[in-house]
Amino acid sequence: METALAPLLLTLQVAATSMALVAAPAFAAAYLLARREFRGKAALSTFLTLPLVLPPTAIGFLLLSLFAYDGPLGRSTLGFDPGVLLTWKGAVLAQSVLAMPLVVRTARVAFEGVDPRLEAMARTLGHAPRAVFLRFTVPLAARGLTAALILGFTRAVGEFGATVIVAGNIPGRTQTLASAIYGAQQAGRAREAGILVGVALLLGFVAVYVAERLGGRPK
Repeated sequence: METALAPLLLTLQVAATSMALVAAPAFAAAYLLARREFRGKAALSTFLTLPLVLPPTAIGFLLLSLFAYDGPLGRSTLGFDPGVLLTWKGAVLAQSVLAMPLVVRTARVAFEGVDPRLEAMARTLGHAPRAVFLRFTVPLAARGLTAALILGFTRAVGEFGATVIVAGNIPGRTQTLASAIYGAQQAGRAREAGILVGVALLLGFVAVYVAERLGGRPK
């Protein structure tokens, strides 16, 4: 288990940070898609879903091009190094982009499950739109929103393609659980790879089980 400890801890740290960054914009986008009708809604929904259907390596290549030395957000353009490539911050960025669609889609279902009449009643009682959202909509959708974050967290934990392109596979620095499995398998360390896979299976099962319990209709 000591073999899995370092990549596991880094994976949990990176995935948790990704969810902390994704939560607010993902919930805002999900609420907008669930409650508003506007021109370009289908296009926005499609754009937010794209990372879910594109190969992770394609996302990694796009992020690498964006933050490369001469890229739009690279050192030569900004005048300073943003510190993304080959760092744990790059892993956070890659995992955030890949997990965002899953969080948005699950949270959208949670918001759509809240009866709009309850929100309308709250507004007729004098509550401002922001207060209605925070005091009524979010608590009523809390189970689904929590499930959305858990599923997004699980997606971040299992991400490999984009992460290894942007952050690399540096032991002790950017090596996540997924990249550690790949490295052990490539080096012929079957026992180590098996231990890492077992840890990943256990972590994934627990997370998805909790998300399924939360995502179900409350008794």
